[in-house]
Amino acid sequence: LPCSNLAGALLTRAMDIGKVGIWFFLDAMPAADTAEFAKLVEKNGYKALWIPEAVGREPFAHAAYLLSHTDRLAIATGIANIWARDAVTMAAASKTVAELSGGRFLLGIGVSHKPLVTNLRGHSYDKPYSYMKEYLPKMKNALYLAPAPKDPVPVVLAALHPKMLALSAAEANGTHTYFVPPEHTAKARAQIGPNAMLCAAQAVILETDATKARTAAREYMKTYVPRLPNYTNNLKALGWADKEFENGCSDRLVDAIVAWGAEGKIRDRIDAHLKAGASHVCLLPLRADGSPLPDHRAVEAFRQR
Repeated sequence: LPCSNLAGALLTRAMDIGKVGIWFFLDAMPAADTAEFAKLVEKNGYKALWIPEAVGREPFAHAAYLLSHTDRLAIATGIANIWARDAVTMAAASKTVAELSGGRFLLGIGVSHKPLVTNLRGHSYDKPYSYMKEYLPKMKNALYLAPAPKDPVPVVLAALHPKMLALSAAEANGTHTYFVPPEHTAKARAQIGPNAMLCAAQAVILETDATKARTAAREYMKTYVPRLPNYTNNLKALGWADKEFENGCSDRLVDAIVAWGAEGKIRDRIDAHLKAGASHVCLLPLRADGSPLPDHRAVEAFRQR
């Protein structure tokens, strides 16, 4: 399909991933345990489990494995790095997994970050937006001679800033945002219009002790700010001052990025994203004890009925 027609064609059969899903780095688990976790997510009524790509498991192989151990759950990449494979391979991988799973796969792709692209992979990160803009038509028009999945694979772009958000609505099914407060969700919805998917990630810690919760939140956040400029600059564009990022981030910024406390307080944050325009909220069930494993209590607490 020509690029100008693709987004509309895909949106005619948008995948139902529900209002709330689960997102988590599963690389601290053996493979068999990740399958059990996927089953737990499915058992608790969630329709989607999001898995990232960084320096651990290859996400398409892992997605196929998780899909083979579940019955209804969709697996989404949040996100697959476009510098890790060319556009033809990205298209082939997504269609293969979608066909194998009966259409239970959602492709999230993104430009990642300079340390992972230049320092780790050795690619140039000079013009990430231009690279994505050129990548999408190559992926959409890639030659693929195997049996295609019944429906087109839904595609969302990792996007924070206006140009990439606009591209996500014009040439894909929408966006997957990460490390954002509800204020950004409202801004993104205004940018992409009413119909595109807006899947906002939200880290949560089911812990009422402020010291424990914020300590765990800062441990999570230190990977992203101020080390990764994409996230820092996005928050500054929302009005956060330089001083908020000092000394492990201010309590105010920590509380804006990580929802912690009792169930009701965390539900309020989920609702805030939905009211701001999110079509789907991806929960990161972090633990307050410093473990890299997901908090099963949180998965069960916010189960979908």
